[in-house]
Amino acid sequence: MAVNMLNIDGLERLDRHAPVVMLNLMRFHARSGDGDGSGWDAYLRYSAVTVPMIKARGGTLLWTGDAKAVALGPHDGNDWDFVALVYYPSIAAFLDMMKSEAYERDADPHRRNACAEHVIVATEQAYSKFSAG
Repeated sequence: MAVNMLNIDGLERLDRHAPVVMLNLMRFHARSGDGDGSGWDAYLRYSAVTVPMIKARGGTLLWTGDAKAVALGPHDGNDWDFVALVYYPSIAAFLDMMKSEAYERDADPHRRNACAEHVIVATEQAYSKFSAG
């Protein structure tokens, strides 16, 4: 998934050197794709591999939590299980991780086993109380 589903054109239109927070929306499989526990179990394996990759590139997890209910907007198709905000010092750092052999080999299989759907939205800060960098 990683490289072939990345919106390279969209990401390359952004300032490659500006900090970015990635909004991750995840819907888990009831059962992991490899049969080893639940989708959540596979996501925990994914996180154990990716968090060091994120940190090695100067990034960090800002916030994670369970998605409980759609508060405003269409309900259909928005039944997410989990949300994560991940800071990267640049789009280039994010792309470096996502395109790496280590991500493809060690992380992405767990992500695919975990997630029935995974959407990542690149955001540009307008205001924040978080201190990310």
